[in-house]
Amino acid sequence: MTAELGPTGRPMPDFPEPKPRDPAKPATIIALCNQKGGVGKTTTTINLGAALVELGRRVLLVDFDPQGSMTVGLGVNAHELDQSIYHVLMDREIALKDLIMSTGVEGLDLVPSNIDLSAAEMRLVTEVGREQVLARVLKPVRADYDVILIDCQPSLGLLTVNALTAANAVLVPLECEYFALRGVALLKDTIEKVRDRTNDELEIIGLLGTMYDSRTLHGKEVLQTLVEGWGDLVFHTVIRRTVKFSDSTVAGEPITEYATTSPGAASYRQLAREVLVRCPDA
Repeated sequence: MTAELGPTGRPMPDFPEPKPRDPAKPATIIALCNQKGGVGKTTTTINLGAALVELGRRVLLVDFDPQGSMTVGLGVNAHELDQSIYHVLMDREIALKDLIMSTGVEGLDLVPSNIDLSAAEMRLVTEVGREQVLARVLKPVRADYDVILIDCQPSLGLLTVNALTAANAVLVPLECEYFALRGVALLKDTIEKVRDRTNDELEIIGLLGTMYDSRTLHGKEVLQTLVEGWGDLVFHTVIRRTVKFSDSTVAGEPITEYATTSPGAASYRQLAREVLVRCPDA
């Protein structure tokens, strides 16, 4: 029997039920990164995290974007925060554990962010080991979680380099639109420089097509071009465009909670399984 072709034009594999994880291993850190904004990065971080929790993983979400979109998307008022990830980066006396917030999803925690973080890039420039600051901050909590997901800002500046230096793996959300393809080569160069200079264990686990509309020829062509250029690095899972994602953000909930039976929720559950296949230690 021939396997059904998925939206990427390849046979859709069967992603198995993940095995229990060795609790003695430190958390696998995955940075969600793309210097282009509006590609579904924050949406993917929140919903992938929630889907991983459903598979029995303890997940920490780190909002590493001064816009604080993930913080807001989980129902937290970013403007009313007394302390955020910025204060932990800048003050060794403040522990990350003191900042971690529980979300409406049991097993899913958040390190919040707001506009204060925009000052960190400038202040970190004069720091010794400035690329390793986030890795140092995350180290004490890695034993408490199975997966740590970092939502990066849409740039390739020092904050993003910090996230890539701290991470084991990179997941690249990519809007299924022509202009989104143009920046991927630049991002790949940055990842390779980080691998050479500050984190030789870093690897790209996959490119994720987002905001896909199967009714348009354009979306299909972009996916085809991605697969031709990146091969098996392109996730089989594709996230389709739906208004439910915007609605769930307004509600301050992951789509797996807000619209649990929706196709969007099903896509992120499938992505979670595919991520665990690609990251066996997670």
